Amino acid sequence: MMDRQKKPTLIAIAVVALFAIATLFLTRSGTTLQSASPVSGLVALKATAQEAIPYETALTNQKPTIIEFYANWCTTCQALAPTLQSVHHQFGEQVNFVMLNIDDPQWQEPVQQFHVNGVPYLALLNADRTVARTFVGKVPQQILAKQVTELLSLT
Repeated sequence: MMDRQKKPTLIAIAVVALFAIATLFLTRSGTTLQSASPVSGLVALKATAQEAIPYETALTNQKPTIIEFYANWCTTCQALAPTLQSVHHQFGEQVNFVMLNIDDPQWQEPVQQFHVNGVPYLALLNADRTVARTFVGKVPQQILAKQVTELLSLT
């Protein structure tokens, strides 16, 4: 008789557990195993830096330019990397994408020239190299894409 009483209780516990697990997976907002890894942001940041064009090239080719001042240790820079990759792939032929690591001594002059006061720091430059807009911190993809579209409309 005890087994009959335990069976409905066990079934109820199993149903509650399955519901809890399903709720957990269904309410997670786009989190994947890769994005949960602390290393994945750094990998994305370094990949974005590899795709970027040299600063000197951007200064001479008459295209609008986005310069990101970043640091490898900066978790916000790492979180922004996928956004920049997406915008880069969307506008890559029309806009220069430059990444300057603030920890590299060779970039201290541009850091001072652009008054970088935090990372990530984005400077959007018109084709004539005047600053059109700057951002500090993580910028949503839609806002950044809109700003790049506006930048391109000025050329």
